[in-house]
Amino acid sequence: MATTAYDHSAETVILGSGIVGLTLARELLHQGRHDVLVVDKEPEPGRHASGRNSGVLHAGIYYAPDSLRAQVCLKGNLAMQAYCEENNLPLLRCGKVVVARKESELPALRLLHERATANGARVELVDERQLAEIEPNARTTGTALYSHFTAQVDPKAVLQCLRHELEQSGKVRFLYNARFLSALGHNAMRTTQGRVAFSQLINAAGAFSDRVAHCFGVGLNYRLVPFKGIYKKLRKDYAHMVRGNIYPVPDVRNPFLGIHFTRSVHGEVYLGPTAIPALGRENYGLLQGADREAFSILWRDSVLFFHNSKFRKVAMEEPKKYIFRSFFNDARKLVKKLEPEWVEPTSKAGIRPQLIDLKTHELVMDFVIEKKGPCLHILNSISPAFTSSLAFAQLVTEKYLA
Repeated sequence: MATTAYDHSAETVILGSGIVGLTLARELLHQGRHDVLVVDKEPEPGRHASGRNSGVLHAGIYYAPDSLRAQVCLKGNLAMQAYCEENNLPLLRCGKVVVARKESELPALRLLHERATANGARVELVDERQLAEIEPNARTTGTALYSHFTAQVDPKAVLQCLRHELEQSGKVRFLYNARFLSALGHNAMRTTQGRVAFSQLINAAGAFSDRVAHCFGVGLNYRLVPFKGIYKKLRKDYAHMVRGNIYPVPDVRNPFLGIHFTRSVHGEVYLGPTAIPALGRENYGLLQGADREAFSILWRDSVLFFHNSKFRKVAMEEPKKYIFRSFFNDARKLVKKLEPEWVEPTSKAGIRPQLIDLKTHELVMDFVIEKKGPCLHILNSISPAFTSSLAFAQLVTEKYLA
């Protein structure tokens, strides 16, 4: 590979330093790679989805058994718990309950139990008395699902530890403040920090992975549509009301889990997130982060609205949760007792980039990995990407990069 005309070069370049990019770099080191460059448009890793998520390690409850997400979720959960233990990072093993808000949700709850069992998760159906012992304030209709392996971590602490491990190896370099601009043939790209040459590129750019892939002629029938997750939290003096995680029964046809309660490793209890169609890939505030792409996003949302009934339901219901009463009423259905004055605002917000198939107008429900020439593109690193990351990195390197 001739590199004299380039500002930076490496045998392997990873675009994106979120959890997927960092764990892939780590796995490549374990395979014996010694020249890896991680490129990111931000000044440090995990500024977006990876550093803004709830910190929940999922246990493989929701995912169809034949999916990639099912293959790596539980394995990734256990690997991440072990990583946190080995590195003295915060870890809370508190489990999770999934509650039925009404009797009509019980068949879906039993389906979750079947999926979780098929995926190897340790789960059980519990009655209201057993639920009260596990999570006293949780409310269900007759039966709830208890997941033993669900846990919590501090996402930023994990990211910082991975970064330190990679830097200390002497074999991984980081190029920050380097936003991807365009492809330069099949073995180079242009960034705001100059031209970067590579023998192999891994596109782990998260919310911008589709744009990068398109520049290399890949995934042209896919687009990412952003959804905004906003949170609130319980006041400190009421945080004891939730021991771990209280989730509703989700609509498994959609990739969103609904507003839920989550106790963090630091003792805070968050309510959320929403799944509000957003105006930009970094639209964390009401208008903050909305840019010139907002019009094309609105157009795609409009097309989905008319062609996809599942999206239409989300688009009609979720924006209401900007209003406190609507948000509160959704959360209140999960617990025996919750008062408006117990809930306070928080600046915590995230964006979930959701891949859409333009041909079918469907929300893609699994990870998507596409390879063309020396470039590998990870196009739909949706939840449980953080949970799965260590196992996912192993799968990707063994199947696509060996």
